[in-house]
Amino acid sequence: MDRFADRRFRDVGSTSGDDLFAHDLFLQRNNPLLPSVFEPVMPPLLRWIADCRGRLIAIERSNRYFQPRFAADPAGLGWRALLTGVDRRQLIETAVASPRPQPLTLPFLCADGQIRWCLLRMMCISVPRQSPRWYGTVEDVHERHDRESRALAMALAESRDHYRASVDLSPQVPWTAGPDGLIEEVGPRWLDLTGMDAHKAVGTGWLGALHPEDMQRVVAIWGRHLSSGAPVDVDYRIRLRDGSYRWMRSRASARRNAQGTILRWYGTLEDVHAERLAQTALTDSEERFRLAVQSARLGIWDFDCVTGVRTWSKEFRRMLGLGDHQPATSEVAMALVHPEDRERLQAMVSAVADGVMPPHFEATLRIYRADNGALRWIRSTGWMTRSDAGRPLRIIVTFRDVSEEHDAEERIRWAATHDPMTRLPNRALWQATLEEMAARARVDDKHFGLLLLDIDDLKRTNDSMGHDAGDALLCAFAERLAAVAPPDAVLGRLGGDEFGLAAESLTDSAKLEGLAASLIEAMRTPHVHQGRSLDCGVSIGGAVFGEHAGAADDLLKAADLALYASKGAGRGRLTLFHSSLRSEAQQRSSMIRMARQVVVDRLATPYYQPRIDMRDGRVLGYEALLRWHHPRMGVQLPGTIAAAFDHAEIAVALTQQMLDAVTQDIQVWLRAGLDPGRVAINASAADFASGDFADRILGQLHRTEIPTRHFEVEVTETVFLGRGTDQVERALNHFAAAGVQVALDDFGTGFASLTHLKEYPVSVLKIDRSFISNVEQDAGDAAIVDAIVKMGGSFDMEVVAEGVETAAQADFLLRLGCIVAQGFHLGRPLPVSDFTPPRPC
Repeated sequence: MDRFADRRFRDVGSTSGDDLFAHDLFLQRNNPLLPSVFEPVMPPLLRWIADCRGRLIAIERSNRYFQPRFAADPAGLGWRALLTGVDRRQLIETAVASPRPQPLTLPFLCADGQIRWCLLRMMCISVPRQSPRWYGTVEDVHERHDRESRALAMALAESRDHYRASVDLSPQVPWTAGPDGLIEEVGPRWLDLTGMDAHKAVGTGWLGALHPEDMQRVVAIWGRHLSSGAPVDVDYRIRLRDGSYRWMRSRASARRNAQGTILRWYGTLEDVHAERLAQTALTDSEERFRLAVQSARLGIWDFDCVTGVRTWSKEFRRMLGLGDHQPATSEVAMALVHPEDRERLQAMVSAVADGVMPPHFEATLRIYRADNGALRWIRSTGWMTRSDAGRPLRIIVTFRDVSEEHDAEERIRWAATHDPMTRLPNRALWQATLEEMAARARVDDKHFGLLLLDIDDLKRTNDSMGHDAGDALLCAFAERLAAVAPPDAVLGRLGGDEFGLAAESLTDSAKLEGLAASLIEAMRTPHVHQGRSLDCGVSIGGAVFGEHAGAADDLLKAADLALYASKGAGRGRLTLFHSSLRSEAQQRSSMIRMARQVVVDRLATPYYQPRIDMRDGRVLGYEALLRWHHPRMGVQLPGTIAAAFDHAEIAVALTQQMLDAVTQDIQVWLRAGLDPGRVAINASAADFASGDFADRILGQLHRTEIPTRHFEVEVTETVFLGRGTDQVERALNHFAAAGVQVALDDFGTGFASLTHLKEYPVSVLKIDRSFISNVEQDAGDAAIVDAIVKMGGSFDMEVVAEGVETAAQADFLLRLGCIVAQGFHLGRPLPVSDFTPPRPC
C-alpha cells in the first residue's frame, strides 16, 4: 500500500483526495448518522471513499500500525483482485442490501501471497446535487481473527467431547419406587452418571445427589404427587461424578391395582441439561432484547403471516398516541399517516398481503399522533422470514421516532444553504435555483431578469462604526430588498456585500430598470443603528435571460460585468448589460495578464521627470514614472496596464518593483556625490491596505542609507476617499514624522476637500495638467490655478504645476506666483542611463 500512498489521502480520481476528505469530514461532524461507521477511529485502519459504482476514488495512506501490504493497487476497481470471487459477491450483496451494512471480516490478498483478515466498515451517504458515495474503513484484525478462530476451535472441540460423553450416557435412567415414594431400584447408568452405587440410591439415598437449591422444591412436589397419585414431571439438578451438576428431567407414573391402589411408581431420569441451558439462554436473550428495545425506544409491529395476527408493542402504541384498547389494524395505522405518505405505506401493506415483500426493507413516514395531533417522523425497519418453500411466515418491523434527528438534519441542511445573518439563500443554493430557472426558461422559451446588488461602502461602515453596525446594515438591506422585490423573486446573499435577485416576472430591460429605481429609492433612507445613521447606497448590475445570455453562468457573468461598470461609474446606479461591457472586461483581463507578466519578469522600470524651479532652471527633484519594456513593442506607458492598478496584489507588486529600482538609483547618485533632490514615487490605495506600507518604505530607505529628505510619496485624492482611511492616515503621519514629504497629485480633479488638506500631513500640491493646458486662454482654468497657488501658500505648501509644455505657460504660471513645475517643456521623463542629476551647490 505504501508504494502508492504518498500523501495523507491518496487521490485516485479526478478530485483531490485531500479535498474529498476535507469536504466529507465536515459532513461527518455535522451528520448524526456517521459516528456508527467512523467510531472508534483507531489504528490499525485506513479510511477510504468509493463512488456509487464501487470504484475506489480516495484512500488514506498507510501508517505504521496498518500491517497488510496489499498485492495490488486497490484504486478504482483494483480492490476486486484482493478478494476471492465468493468474498466479492458477499461484499457486493451486502452493499446492495443496505446503505448501512453490518461490518464484514474478509481475507485480503497481500503482496507476499498470503492472506490477511481485515474488518470492513462502510456507509453510503447522499449529498444534495452529488452522486452518493461510500465511506468506510478497513481495519487489520488478522491477529484477533486468529485468536478468535483458535478459541472457537477449542470451544468446538470441547463441545464435541461434551456431546460424546452425553451420548455415552443412557438417554434415560429407569427407576422404581414403592407406594410410599421410597426408591426401590435404579438403572445401572445411575452409577455412571453420579458415581453413587445403586444400592446407596434406594430409599431416600438419591436425595444425596440432588442440588441443595432444588431439594425443598423437589421433595415438596414429590410429596404432593404421592398424595394425589398424579403423574410426576419435574426438573432438577443432579451432582455428577466429577462434582458438577446437570439438569435432569424426572417423569413417573403410578401403577395401580383394580381397586386403584398404587402398587409402584415407575419413572425415568432424562438428561435435559442442553435444553434447559438453551431455554435459559433464550429467556436471557429475550430479556436483553426487551431491555434493548425499551432503552432504544423502539416500537415493534409483529405480523404472523400464517394466522394473520398483528401485534403492536406498548412502545409502538405510545409512539402513535394509541391506547391499549385500540385494535392493531392497518386501517388504524393508515388513518394516522400523513396524506402524502399513505400511498407508500399502502404499497408496503399490499406487498405484505401479496407475499412479495423483500426480506429487509426500510421506510421513513410522517404520522400525526392520535392523542394530540403532533406531526412526528417515524423510521421503520422490517424483516421477513420465509419457509423452506418460500412462503412468508413472519414479518417484524421496528419503529423509531426520529423527529428530533430529522429536525437536526433539516437545521444542518438549512445552515449549509442559507446565510445565517440575513436568513437568505447563500450563493450555492441561489445559483442552483438560478440554473433551474434557466433550464425552465429554455424549455418554455421565456425570458427572466437578474439583478446583482452591491452595498456601497459597507467596509467603511465596518471600519468606522464596528462590525455590529455593518451587520445591522446588511440585515436592513436584506429586509428592504425583500420588501421591494416582486413576489416571485429568488433572493440570495452571494458574498460579503453582494446580493442577487432573479425573477421570472422581470421579462425585459424596462422592468429591470423600474425595479432597480425602486430599490435605489428604498435604500436612500438611512438606516438608524443605536442612534446613529447608516447610509445604505446600492450599485446594481442587470441582465435578461434570453436577451443577454442563454445559460445561467453566462447570465451571471453578464450581470457581474454590469455591476462592475456601475461601481466604476460612481456607484448608486443601475447598469444594464451591453456587449461593450464584455469587450471592456476582456481588455481589463488582457491588461491584468500583461501586468502579471511585467511583475514576474520584472519589466517595470522608472523614468525620471525633473521638477524645475522656473525662476532659475534649477532641478529640485524628480518624479519616478512607471514604464515597462514590451519584448516586441519596446517601452510602454502605464496606461497599457491601467486595470492592474485596481488589482491589489499586482498594484502592490508594481510599487515594490519601482521602489527597489528608485532606491537603488538614489543610492548610486548619492555615492557618486550627486544631488537628486527629492525623488517622488506614486502610491496607490492598495499599497496602504496592508497597513505596513510606511514601515516597508522607511525600512528600505534605512537599509539603503538614503536620507528621508531625498524621498517623496505621491498620492491621489482617491486615497483619502477609499476604504481603509484610518490606515492611510497612520501611514502618512508616519511618513511626515520621519521626514518623508507627502504630495497630493492631480489636485482639483477629484473630491478632496480642504478638510483633507488640514487632516492629512500634505506638504506638496500638484496642480493637474488639465488646468495647465489652457491656462492662457481659459479664464476659468487661470482662476483655479491662481486659487490653488494662493491656497498652497496659505497652508505653507509647495505648489507644483504639472504638464507645462510651452514657454508661454511657464511665464503665465510665474506671473501667478507658481514657481515650481514639471512637463515636456522643462524636461521629458528619461531612464537613469540618459541623464545625471546635478552636483550639490
